[in-house]
This record gives sequence, structure tokens and C-alpha cells, in this order.
Amino acid sequence: MSTDNSQRNAISIRNLVVDYSQRRILSDVNLDIPMGQIMVIMGQSGAGKTTLLRCLLGLKKPTSGSLHILGTDIASASLREINKVRIQMGVAFQGGALFSSMSVAENIQLALREHTNLDEKTIEIMTRIKLDMVNMLPAEHLMPAELSGGMTKRAALARAIIMDPKLLFFDEPSAGLDPSTAAELDQLIITLKNTMRMTIVVVTHELDSIFKIADHIAVMSNGLIIETGTPQQITASTNPEIQGMLNRKPRETIVDTDTHLRRHDLDDSQRPVRRALPAGHRAIRPARDRGLVRGGLREADDPHPRIHFDRSADIGAQGTGGPRRLSLQFAE
Repeated sequence: MSTDNSQRNAISIRNLVVDYSQRRILSDVNLDIPMGQIMVIMGQSGAGKTTLLRCLLGLKKPTSGSLHILGTDIASASLREINKVRIQMGVAFQGGALFSSMSVAENIQLALREHTNLDEKTIEIMTRIKLDMVNMLPAEHLMPAELSGGMTKRAALARAIIMDPKLLFFDEPSAGLDPSTAAELDQLIITLKNTMRMTIVVVTHELDSIFKIADHIAVMSNGLIIETGTPQQITASTNPEIQGMLNRKPRETIVDTDTHLRRHDLDDSQRPVRRALPAGHRAIRPARDRGLVRGGLREADDPHPRIHFDRSADIGAQGTGGPRRLSLQFAE
């Protein structure tokens, strides 16, 4: 990679491979994210978006390949070097991830208290500035349980930008929000890019948000980045999989029934054995299968009926040669 390329790109990924045990999740991923731009990573569920995000945050070591963030290859860096890069990152988690025992203001101040030696007055001023940027200043004393979904997202965003990071990561920022609140959050992301000159990476599959905020889009499928480009270029793509995502077409699933049945068929050793009853005995269906209701639940609805054995003996049977009675109860 050239020096010029490193200066132009906040993130450069080359031949990234990630395995979980024997399963390959990311395969030969290559991606450049320019400085000061919004890159949206989109794709269907299971495409590998979250795993790629975990790698970008230094939470998952790749199996092979390089991952340069702000000039440091965190794929091969030590934890000390990775933490130096992390100080320059902000993360807005999908569910907010606010500490429930802290107020909004205390949540936002946490990074400043952990990583700086600023005095209390400065911390309070910085907190109020960031809360004002996300329209949350009146809520600084509220607890997370008192916040709506949109307020939680904005509080999490204020915490993510409190250290003035160079890189900002979002995981599904619009998930669970009504259309108006989602549109407000989208506009806030654009404002942050323009005012703070941040490089922003957004992982989402919300089409409305994607085409409103993105400067560039990377489309993932089955652990691969199948196409990158501007929103206009992605819209004009002739890739049928991309057009299926954009037009909300369901994926076709082809099932080989013979293979499926062979894979799930039980061998003889696994099959339950139904034995013949001795003469004079009859099978009795247990109360569970006769539909008795206990505690408001109908036990006949149990999808896993059991075999019940009830052994009893007549008085004097032991050692007297008298008759013994064996009663078996089992579910059909």
C-alpha cells in the first residue's frame, strides 16, 4: 500500500479472512474507506457484517489478511497498539448499551473519566456540549430506563463522540425506531460528518437510511464484498442479488429432500423399540395424553410424550408363587 493511499483512507482492508472453528465467515475481503466519508456496509442477515465490524473494532483477530486503521495494522498489532487506535474511535451500539445504574450525563462522562485527567468543570462543559449536539440536553439527569428508544440512541451517540473521535462506528442505528425518529437520527449522522469531519462506518440494512446518509456503499453476501460504489452506482448495479436486496425480493431456497432425509434419518440403533406386552396386559395411555388439564395448561399438548412404567405386585406375591401384575403405560 502506498503512502498516498494510506493518507487518503482512514481504513484499508486487504485479503481479510475470518474463521470461527472450521467455519469461514469472511473470505478475502478488500475495502477502502476514505477519510471524512460515510461508508455504509449493507447485506442480508448472515452476510458477515457484524463480524467485519468486530474486526474493525479490534474485538476479533482475523485468521489472515491486513486491516489498517489510521495507519496501524490492527490485524497484527499488539493490544497496547490496538488500544491507542481505539482511543480515536467512537461506537454507537445497536441497543445503546447504556449503563442502567448511571444517569445519561454519567454515561457520557465515563470515557473522559477513564482516559483523561480533565477537571470536573471541564468534563461537565464537554458533556453538555455533546448532549446539546444530539438534542438531549434536557435529559442529562434522566436514567436509561426513563428514555424512549430514540432518546437512548441519541444518548449513546453523545457518549460515542465525547472524545472527539476520528472514526465513528454505528451498528444498525435506525433499528427499532419509527420513521420520523430514524430520519432525525440520519440527519444527525450527516451533521456530525460535516461539522466534526469524522469518518463514519454504518452497518445497516435499512434502505431508506442507506441512501440518505451514504457517500459509499459496500454490499456483502456470504462473507464476501460483492460490490462497492456510490449510492447511484449500487442502484444501477446489474447484480441480481443486489437488485433483490434493493427491491425486497425473497431469496429462493432450493432444498434437496433426499439429502435432507438421509441426513436426518435415524439409524436402527436410535429408533425407539416398541416391545410386545405379555399376555393379559394392555397398554394404557397416560393421563398426560388423555388431555388432563393441570394449572391451566393442557398436558396433552406436550410435544414430547414420555413412556411411563408402573410396576406393582399383589400382596403375597413375593416368595409365595402368587401372581404378579405388571402394568406398562406408554404414549403412542
